[in-house]
Amino acid sequence: MALVYMEIHIYDLPYMKIDPVTFYKCLADDTRLKCLLLIAHKAELCVCELTEGLQLSQPKVSRHLAQLRACGLLADRRDGQWVYYSLNPALPEWAQQVIASTAENHASLTREALARIRKNPVGKRCQSS
Repeated sequence: MALVYMEIHIYDLPYMKIDPVTFYKCLADDTRLKCLLLIAHKAELCVCELTEGLQLSQPKVSRHLAQLRACGLLADRRDGQWVYYSLNPALPEWAQQVIASTAENHASLTREALARIRKNPVGKRCQSS
């Protein structure tokens, strides 16, 4: 029987409040905004999916994801060697609404990246990394 290593990190405790200034500063970079919107759209993505979708290097994407985690916007979970990112479930309602509204009203920000992610199945993409 194989041992599967899974670890979940949530960097924003339910009692921690994210303030609007921190929230908007964290999303002021277009790569971080696109990462967050893609993750919001797909519910959960790994680094290799984001690198494929955004056509950016793995170190660059990882750096931006670390900043989003530090701001309290993302949670991550480890499954073997892969790290999967999702929206922090403890985000305040106003922040969730801003993200949902931005994703809905500005789909052009992520349209091409989503098409690239759909075109290349996750298993194929991550196994070749």
